[in-house]
Amino acid sequence: MSAPDWLPIRDELRDAEPYGAPQIDVPIRLNTNENPYGPSESAAQDIGESVRTVALGLNRYPDREASVLREALAGYLGHGLDASRVWAANGSNEVMQQILQAFGGPGRTALSFAPTYSMYPEYARNTHTCWVTGQRREDFGIDTRSAVALVEAEQPHVVLLTSPNNPTGTALDPSTLTSILDVAPGIVVVDEAYAEFRREGTPTALALLDEHPRLVVTRTMSKAFALAGGRLGYLAAHPAVVDALRVVRLPYHLSSVTQATALAALRHSGELLAQVDALRAERDRTAARLRGAGFTVADSDANFILFGTFDDRHAVWQALVDRGVLIRETGPLGWLRVSIGTPSEMDVFHAALQEVANDGTQER
Repeated sequence: MSAPDWLPIRDELRDAEPYGAPQIDVPIRLNTNENPYGPSESAAQDIGESVRTVALGLNRYPDREASVLREALAGYLGHGLDASRVWAANGSNEVMQQILQAFGGPGRTALSFAPTYSMYPEYARNTHTCWVTGQRREDFGIDTRSAVALVEAEQPHVVLLTSPNNPTGTALDPSTLTSILDVAPGIVVVDEAYAEFRREGTPTALALLDEHPRLVVTRTMSKAFALAGGRLGYLAAHPAVVDALRVVRLPYHLSSVTQATALAALRHSGELLAQVDALRAERDRTAARLRGAGFTVADSDANFILFGTFDDRHAVWQALVDRGVLIRETGPLGWLRVSIGTPSEMDVFHAALQEVANDGTQER
């Protein structure tokens, strides 16, 4: 996209491309880390009835504090949380943008470690926040010593960490997190969008909230809850952090329909999360099959896998699309990311990838 000369758009946006994964109509779509299992029939019925009920009052504004929903989310998270320590918005994207609106901005710095979620620098750009990146190790973990040194040198107002990390699937070492918390002068955000998929024994940063008042843990209902279309993200933090976000949030930012949908989904959390174990197992099976086929695979605690490496990853991506399989061309050069689908979808993916590998044109 290139804006016309007559359009008085900000200079840094003039040649920018809108964020978004390709939306291509193919039989097998494994590119946006969606949950392949939709809501259960009972959950869908409850969501429908809940939306019908609030629809009768759509002439009125929604509860701008989303108090009932925040209390329900606190109950789901546990760790002694209540509504005063939880905030919700339209997807974790809006949550992140609100964080940088409140704690970033002109003259302020946000910091993360690449490769990581490609929207982070865009949040920084959109809020006029200076963006600084450190580099991850070859195994995509974060080196604690170098991370601490970078935080001490840059003195960032916001540090963005991910666990599991997107696009690599890498979980954050708890000792690295505590070391960064000890030296960071500002807010430290741990993005746990894929936390429900983490392997047994991988801790959550929620356990550290009481010790670190500037720690923020973000979550989403898009992945494990199979509610990507519902657009509900949320965070847990100190009440003062939540109050700061209430200052920058738009009036009535969370619709009555969204709040009702999320509340209904939470009432059926057991059913909606029932497929998480199956997706974990399919992830591990996929990793083993890819390694068995000679690919390099990043260890993943999420519902996706980064694998490679390819001399021409775009050619591989296109060859898979030509065979009806859509994955994601993202992350470091030479790597591709596949979301975990149903067992039958993953079988089609493996068969198509084997065809591409066997055609003799794709070196790795």
